[in-house]
Amino acid sequence: MSMFVEINGNRLNVEVLGDAPGKPTLIAHHGAPGLGSMAEPRATFGPLADEFRVVVFDARGSGASEGIEPFTHEQWAADVDGLREWAGAERIVMAGGSYGGFIAMEYAIRYPDRVAALVLRDTAADNANQELAIRNALASARVEIDREKLDRIMSGRVRDNTDLRDCWAEILPLYDHELDWAKVRQRVENTPYRYATHNFAFAVNQPNYDIKPLLPRISCPTLVTVGRHDWITPVECSETIVKLIPNARLVVFEHSGHSPQVEEAELFQRVVREFLAGVPALRA
Repeated sequence: MSMFVEINGNRLNVEVLGDAPGKPTLIAHHGAPGLGSMAEPRATFGPLADEFRVVVFDARGSGASEGIEPFTHEQWAADVDGLREWAGAERIVMAGGSYGGFIAMEYAIRYPDRVAALVLRDTAADNANQELAIRNALASARVEIDREKLDRIMSGRVRDNTDLRDCWAEILPLYDHELDWAKVRQRVENTPYRYATHNFAFAVNQPNYDIKPLLPRISCPTLVTVGRHDWITPVECSETIVKLIPNARLVVFEHSGHSPQVEEAELFQRVVREFLAGVPALRA
């Protein structure tokens, strides 16, 4: 069951899986601020609750959590550290996919002594993926994208939650390697829309986002995963991360788009477990 926990003056919707003494703690950050929720990291990392204490949550301004500004990367990383402290963990496995990967990397940079290992999925170290994503979307033979809606959602200029929903529905068919319209419609219906958070993330945070010069500071073991057919954070984005983080390993999932944790779930679980089993700091 989820609970509300006040972290840094903001109530977060939090769930702890595998809450047993002695287990190492894994905190997973969802992607898509203003669109994402704990549902994705719960499904992705919940199976690891047999070996880890898995903490998932709706980030400030997303899902069911309170939305007290600012919605900056610095604040979101500070909220992760507040959760770590609340959980009573000295060091954690930090995990994040897509935009959650941005925050996971920033957390590892800002709080290096708190991270035993880093697990990233389909993410990027700068805003160059924006241009790549727009080009991929417009070139797609799968759907004909409304350029105006694409521009609004990618630049953080959606008008309200209804507009965010419409723009989200426009690009969702691009995400999976195998298109399933029923799943697309279900996801549109199940998404919690928080347009102000989304707009801040993409209009304020994204234009200045570039942590490439800081990535060599990350010294913990790092797993970088990506789907071969990811349209929004293509493989080259993950390759850049692996070149810059000294102790990083790249795994490309050949039959996935932006969500290998769903499209190749069994393989993804095996890769993550094998990686974490090899982290010396987690063996104690």
